Amino acid sequence: MHFCITETAPCRTTIRSMSSIDGAPVMKAILFDTFGDADVLQLGDAPVPEVRPSDLLVRVHAAGVNRADLLHRKGAYGRADFGDSAIMGLEIAGEVIEVGPEAQGYRVGDRVMGVVGGGAYAEVARIDWRMAMPIPAGLDDVQAAAIPEVFVTAHEALLHLGGLTDGGTALVHAGASGVGSAAIQLARASGATVFATADAAKHDRVKQFGADRVIDYRSEDFAAVIADRTGQRGVDVVIDFIGAPYFAKNIAALAHGGRLIQVGLLGGGGEVGVKLEDILYRHLRIIGTVMKSRTPAEKHAMTRRFRDHWLDRFARGTDPTPIVDSTFPLARAADAHRRMESSANVGKIILTIGGKD
Repeated sequence: MHFCITETAPCRTTIRSMSSIDGAPVMKAILFDTFGDADVLQLGDAPVPEVRPSDLLVRVHAAGVNRADLLHRKGAYGRADFGDSAIMGLEIAGEVIEVGPEAQGYRVGDRVMGVVGGGAYAEVARIDWRMAMPIPAGLDDVQAAAIPEVFVTAHEALLHLGGLTDGGTALVHAGASGVGSAAIQLARASGATVFATADAAKHDRVKQFGADRVIDYRSEDFAAVIADRTGQRGVDVVIDFIGAPYFAKNIAALAHGGRLIQVGLLGGGGEVGVKLEDILYRHLRIIGTVMKSRTPAEKHAMTRRFRDHWLDRFARGTDPTPIVDSTFPLARAADAHRRMESSANVGKIILTIGGKD
């Protein structure tokens, strides 16, 4: 379940026809002239992106909000073009309105979702066809926009890099977050026992995602809980978004041959300490992964691995399922950012960008 935050009752509005300036088509998009807090985000006009040979041009109906967007707004990436657009936003769901001459497998009118290199906070975005996926039958655009970034990231960390298998054990930090909720579902669907950390107020929801034991990160020592629940063995895989504050306990929580997959640094980076004997004699692996800095070929492979493994299961309506916390119209992107910054959300925050003509 999710709730809708709008100025009027409907969650969707009718998208207007594209306007033009001096004959060039423009669209509505979220822009910001300066870096800063959420108030810098404003709805304005931007050029409609041109289709490159390998692109699909997509009428965006919904876009996911990610913590990388908050960093973008604050200036962490400067004014970089991430491959598709300098406009904010990393994941979209919508309808194909134009197909580049080298794109394969898609036609005008197809419903698609996927990760983009910028440009999601807009009425139209372009996406490399190898990053696009068909929206599974039975899912609406809001649900579809809650899938690409978090589930591709979770699959890559948990299964491809982490090597989690049926009968294994995993610890997922930030279990109520977008990637956290996705990782819990994928771990559970893979036959693993799942531990997760979350604020106490969110424990019931995190259990619904499939966690066998939810640990209150404020009042419990997660390494001690895992040692007790696993008979001192530890877990096979740790998925961590926090960073330096959790590093030592993550190492302590790993089983012999365990893998720590570092996905984020919400709690801070910098230097950490570890006994090399632990790495050596316990056969541990520490692996970092950030999707944004991957090469295009690596991103294509990540998308393909997730699609091949999981997309049919979304179409069947079985586990996993997208978790939507709330929706905001595009013009209220600043409010969507404020909700994410409050850490009140459970699952994905989605921007809605009108409906089909």
